Amino acid sequence: MLSAASRPYIAASVPVLREHGLAITRHFYTQMFAQHPELQHLFNMGNQASGVQQQSLAAAVFAYAANIDNAAALAPVLERIVHKHASVGITPAHYPIVGRHLLGAIQAVLGDAATPALLAAWDEAYWLLAGELISAEARLYQRTATTAGALQTLVVMETHREGEDVMSYYLQTANGCSPGNFQPGQYISVAVQLGELRQLRQYSLSDASDRPWWRISVKREAGNPTTPAGQVSNWLHSHLRQGDTLLAGAPFGDFTPSLAGPNPITLISAGIGITPMVATLNTLAGQASHRPIVFAHAARNGQHHALRADLAAARAQLPQLRSVLFYEQPADADRLGSDYHHRGRMQLSAVVDDDNREGEFFLCGPLGFMQQQWQGLLSAGVPPTRIHREVFGPELLDHLI
Repeated sequence: MLSAASRPYIAASVPVLREHGLAITRHFYTQMFAQHPELQHLFNMGNQASGVQQQSLAAAVFAYAANIDNAAALAPVLERIVHKHASVGITPAHYPIVGRHLLGAIQAVLGDAATPALLAAWDEAYWLLAGELISAEARLYQRTATTAGALQTLVVMETHREGEDVMSYYLQTANGCSPGNFQPGQYISVAVQLGELRQLRQYSLSDASDRPWWRISVKREAGNPTTPAGQVSNWLHSHLRQGDTLLAGAPFGDFTPSLAGPNPITLISAGIGITPMVATLNTLAGQASHRPIVFAHAARNGQHHALRADLAAARAQLPQLRSVLFYEQPADADRLGSDYHHRGRMQLSAVVDDDNREGEFFLCGPLGFMQQQWQGLLSAGVPPTRIHREVFGPELLDHLI
């Protein structure tokens, strides 16, 4: 617990962090990478280039300060951070480096306003948080029987194109077995060497957990004037072929829909956010689940709707499954006007009804989509405790800030 002496300084930091948080995190990353270039192998340098990572850390520091007495609100966010740290191999030795540079960035940006008492308070708050994360990460490594940063060499047994810009890769061990157990909704890290820089990226496992393989389905990220192209996704699309090998970590992630129980389950996704939903759906189909299931997905059109064959197979195995598809710009070949196809962006009025409103809802997709559907579900009367979401990229903290 934060000491009484430090508490008023952290509380007073909230408006300061709102104004200067981004400048602090930019300074933090610049100085840390300059003195510890080896850490670039752990961080997503694409997010660094776009500024997303700096914004995410600024939001995280602000959210921590604003909710330092609200353990219930912080707990799920910290759990997600623990899994992400484990997926890239964070160890206790990294925390002194981060702490030193974070405190240095606060001092450099705030200048005289960063009094010794303020810096002491933030040093205490940082190590309070670091201690929680270190302990939780140690427990997770022990529970999963993994070593921080460990990677295994997997063989690409098959590749399959999933429409316009997504490729699926089926991964096995050298002796043709599944690389290990996982829970539907979890992701793995894959490592790619890009010149002198090794980069790790996380991809959700997109098939049922009882298959004799791991499958990841990767979207090629072309980039735009404000966002750089996806370095790793583009490399995988351009270079990874059947028979090649790929370094991958153990499965992590706390976005794991509960598969048991009679209550309805609604899976809502957009774009490549479909991957953990299909893993969940395929697992439910393999279990011959009887619970009511709604599968709602939004895509540009049929050519950009990945894993369509999996959804069709699930519809044949699960007679109670209701699928609701939204195509924003449908092509001529897309069949619309049926009981499950709609034109335009996702409208929750076609997804939520009296049959599933009392069930569990799981969301995955781009940030704007996630925010819109979250608010839409709340407006439809779904309690926030029954809304669960996975976000590709830096942590979503809008509910805390």
